[in-house]
Amino acid sequence: MKATAKDLRSQSRKLLDTVSRGEEVVITYRGKPCARLVPYHEEGRKIKKDELFGIWKEREDLQNVEEYVRRLRKRRF
Repeated sequence: MKATAKDLRSQSRKLLDTVSRGEEVVITYRGKPCARLVPYHEEGRKIKKDELFGIWKEREDLQNVEEYVRRLRKRRF
């Protein structure tokens, strides 16, 4: 389905209903496609509670995340 930028402003609920049914909506601005509305799907893997990620996953000294956080939050006095 195609819709204009004006349609997006005035009929956004209708366009969201269309997308929720699984259809893709192409938004045009001055007759040229500029955006796509597609259904949102949860993708990727979930991070486990004890799993480190990013720059932390290479650290050898942080095997237990909960223990590390507990040490950081422990009162110092």
